[in-house]
Amino acid sequence: MSDNSPAARPYTAGAETHQVFNQPSSLTPFNSWLSDNTLQYWVSRFGAAHSADLASYGGLCGGALAEAGFLANKYKPEFHSHDRFGNRIDEVRFHPAYHQLMQAAVTFGLPSAPWVKPGKGAQVARAALVYQHMQADAGSGCPLTMTYAAVPVLKQAPKGAADWLGKVLSAEYDPANKPYFAKAGLTIGMAMTEKQGGSDVRANTTQAQRLSDTEYALVGHKWFCSAPMCDGFLTLAQTDAGLSCFLLPRWRPDGSKNQFYIQRLKDKLGNCSNASSEVEFRGAFAWRIGDEGRGVRTIIDMVALTRFDCMTGSAGLMRAALAQALHHSAGRSAFGKNLQQHALMQNVLADLTLDSEAALALSLRVAYALDNQNVVSEQQFVRLATAIGKYWICKRAPQFCYEAMECLGGVGYVEENILPRLYREAPVNAIWEGSGNIQCLDVLRAMQKEPAALEACLSELQSVTGRNNDYDAAFARLQQALHDSSTLEYRARSIVDQLALLLQASVLLQYGEAMIAEAFIRARLIPNICSNYGTLPAEIDCMALITRAQPKV
Repeated sequence: MSDNSPAARPYTAGAETHQVFNQPSSLTPFNSWLSDNTLQYWVSRFGAAHSADLASYGGLCGGALAEAGFLANKYKPEFHSHDRFGNRIDEVRFHPAYHQLMQAAVTFGLPSAPWVKPGKGAQVARAALVYQHMQADAGSGCPLTMTYAAVPVLKQAPKGAADWLGKVLSAEYDPANKPYFAKAGLTIGMAMTEKQGGSDVRANTTQAQRLSDTEYALVGHKWFCSAPMCDGFLTLAQTDAGLSCFLLPRWRPDGSKNQFYIQRLKDKLGNCSNASSEVEFRGAFAWRIGDEGRGVRTIIDMVALTRFDCMTGSAGLMRAALAQALHHSAGRSAFGKNLQQHALMQNVLADLTLDSEAALALSLRVAYALDNQNVVSEQQFVRLATAIGKYWICKRAPQFCYEAMECLGGVGYVEENILPRLYREAPVNAIWEGSGNIQCLDVLRAMQKEPAALEACLSELQSVTGRNNDYDAAFARLQQALHDSSTLEYRARSIVDQLALLLQASVLLQYGEAMIAEAFIRARLIPNICSNYGTLPAEIDCMALITRAQPKV
């Protein structure tokens, strides 16, 4: 008699429990230039004609460098204080993927291109490279930005350090831990912040003792030293005349190790591929750059350029998050139809596209001004627009990345997806190089001490009045807010918010497509509009905005 109990019956089906369906394909590999119509539009609009390099780099950023970005963030830098024989080496070691990212970026001129070949569109094209690189990996962008921004300072270097500039502008990347004079290409870091001062660098206590006319020995502690394996560092220290600027090399001119000691690497929320450190100078050799007591004035151009990269980089993070949200929603269905066919999802996605394009447009408008520094009004525009853009775009990025993550649902929250990394990365640009309050106070300072900078921005805003009634009303409200000086500092964030939105709207009106400008103004400049994403007015053509931003793969 046979046993027909369930336990005795053989399996009649295969081991597979289900089929995988209704899942979009991976966006990677793709080309971050060719797939992005919005980026192509704005680069062309501001006069850059470097599409071949941008397309080549786009293929890397959406392909091999995207993979390298995952590896460089998974396998974090490791600090080695001594070698196996007991010698102090102060060395940070990186996964090969990090060097792959750096090699590609240096070869394509991210730290050097607009300095080596200045001219029409040079800064715009370089900003487009940065925008794409940030989509592959943001951490390696830190030493690239500092090296790029150090160039105006290094042009003032004394005779003993004069050969640094040529090597900083080289297309050679050499990660070897050896003296600067033995290398064909150099990178530059920064060591500004101290525990007791933070953004208030005038509170720094690091001391500089003169050895000769331009050579000094530095003693002190730096709470943050970015990218400690760079070949040299711009830093600030006190002399008898006050805070002064110095170039401190990892290796002394005689080929011996400098008295530059890494205390530890910072365990950060994000930016994990990049090593940030605490360091001590114990009589470290350095060259003074600029006059004694004029350290802030000497380094201010570098700070302005790093802030510019913060806004451009945050715009790049936003685009990376948006591309994922758009690609996922185009390839997935829910409740009987494709996600992008649901009205509320259209509202959210279209709202995200507006912020992404406005961030890119303002960033490249500032890049255009950097390309035209021979025009006084453009110099003045850069002064204020950089602080405004850095404040606004960098603050929008974290909420933006979160909203894009939510568009993917649970799969967007797991580490196999890039969204968690983008979300952790997003806050750093708002904090680095002066947090939100610092940017707002800098705007007020410029308004008071450099009224021509405010005039340049107001002139930019004024130039597009008469085209849109809602814009004109918002501009009038800004003028009224500026007129009341009684509580200016208390209202600084409110004022900079208004300036940022109006600047973005003015760029979209003057240089952009009418559909985008009108939608942005309707969504952002009318009082009492809810600030959460997905609250666009009903008359906006959401699918037109989505189609424009959809990555082409």
